[in-house]
Amino acid sequence: MKPRTGFRDLVRRAEQRVRSLTPAEVSQRLGGEGVLLVDLRDIRELKREGKIPHALHVPRGMLEFWIDPESPYYKPAFASASEVILYCNKGWRSALAAASLLDMGCEEVFHLRGGLEQWLLEGGEIEQLQPGK
Repeated sequence: MKPRTGFRDLVRRAEQRVRSLTPAEVSQRLGGEGVLLVDLRDIRELKREGKIPHALHVPRGMLEFWIDPESPYYKPAFASASEVILYCNKGWRSALAAASLLDMGCEEVFHLRGGLEQWLLEGGEIEQLQPGK
């Protein structure tokens, strides 16, 4: 099966709707009241590469379920968030995920342009996961 629309087109469409932040802009927002940084990468990526400090790990496939208070999978970490910044490795999954949250009616949703790769290129800090996490 070959899709009529490829992932690059989907990402491009999402990026037209989603507000992107540079690593510097994300750094400025971190620690602000109500700001929740969300790492969408697979747990194997986190174990291998680490994560941006204070980021909440949310598996990409669970985001819509964890953020919705009506879901049996809802996570209270989202209750106090007034702004959500999503990131992944290259910024593709985070763009698609941010578009999905916009579709759900979330307003203050952003994604890290270029993802963790761009964060690292610009000297962003990383923390390694603690064993057992």
